[in-house]
Amino acid sequence: MIFITILIVVVSILLGLIVLIQNPKGGGLGSGFGNVNQIGGVQRTADFLEKATWGLAIALVVLCMASAGFNSSVNADSSLPGDAELYQPPAPATGDDAASEDLGQ
Repeated sequence: MIFITILIVVVSILLGLIVLIQNPKGGGLGSGFGNVNQIGGVQRTADFLEKATWGLAIALVVLCMASAGFNSSVNADSSLPGDAELYQPPAPATGDDAASEDLGQ
């Protein structure tokens, strides 16, 4: 469980960094290179950043679902008291106890 949580944190940090690197209008790292865009190297960088964003987003969703599934299976196996276990009717009185209660002793 701790391993999945660590993976979720790492993927979240990487996803945040990759999103911050990108330009909201699609320029991203390519906006600083000027006319060099015609060579195609910047386009490959933008494609890589887009694919990395999608890959990390999908990985984050899968890890969160795995974590939730693992948590629910752990909680189902634990012995938490249910409604039937909370109510315990009083034990029936035996013959000796009933006679002493009637006499007020």
